[in-house]
This record gives sequence, structure tokens and C-alpha cells, in this order.
Amino acid sequence: MARYTTTIASPWPAEKAFDYMADLRNFEAWDPGVKASKMTTGSAPGVDTAYDVTTALTTLTYVTKEYSPPNRTVAEANTPLLHSYDIIEVTETAEGCEVFYDAELTLNGPLGIADPLLRVAFNRIGDKAAAGMADALQGTKIQ
Repeated sequence: MARYTTTIASPWPAEKAFDYMADLRNFEAWDPGVKASKMTTGSAPGVDTAYDVTTALTTLTYVTKEYSPPNRTVAEANTPLLHSYDIIEVTETAEGCEVFYDAELTLNGPLGIADPLLRVAFNRIGDKAAAGMADALQGTKIQ
């Protein structure tokens, strides 16, 4: 299993940051590893909304499992090869908000043997995504 966490301090109000981050169509705007992201089920972000998220290697279908504006959303993708579980939590601060992002990626079946290599690559990918998130939220990475 590979895990990446980051926290971004943003001057945005918590509601605005949550709305932006919980709409996974915005992945491609801040995550350089995402080539396209489109909503495939639902008409707005919320529980059971699905998104096809295309990376250089594959397209993952993420489904929103939890949606509690303006504080927390959880999205999950499952394929025969991997499982991705992403948590986004937004906390109001005196200066705006903090956005905590927790991404967990697990290789399934015999691919699990490659998890140590995945951890190294996932950290590099995560650092680039965190920088993009900080730019998109007009904020600063604090963790």
C-alpha cells in the first residue's frame, strides 16, 4: 500500500475550497498526473456521484462514498489491478481554511509484491499533485 498525505493552507472560505475539491472534475486542473476527469453518474457532487479519471496509464472510475459539506468527502476507485481511496477534509481557520488530502493506493492480487516500488513513485506523484493543489487553492503546503 502507498499513502500520501498533505495539508494546504488556503485563504479561501471552507465552503469554496470544499466545493472545488469535492468536484473531482477539477482533478485535471490541479493534479498534473490527471489527463481528464468527467462526471459519469449524477448531476452534481454528492454520494454515489461517479467520475472517470484518466491518467497516463489508465482510467479509474471514482465513486463518492461520503459527502459532508463543507468538511469531508471520500472517493474510491476499484479495478482488478488497484484500489484507490481518497479522503478530503476541509477545516475553517481564521485566515481561510486548511485542506487535508489523504490518498491511499493499493495494488491488488499478485501486483501487491510491487507495493514498495509503488510507495516511492506515489510520493513523487503526490508531491506534484500537492504543489498543483496549493496553486489552485491559492495557498501554501504546510504538510
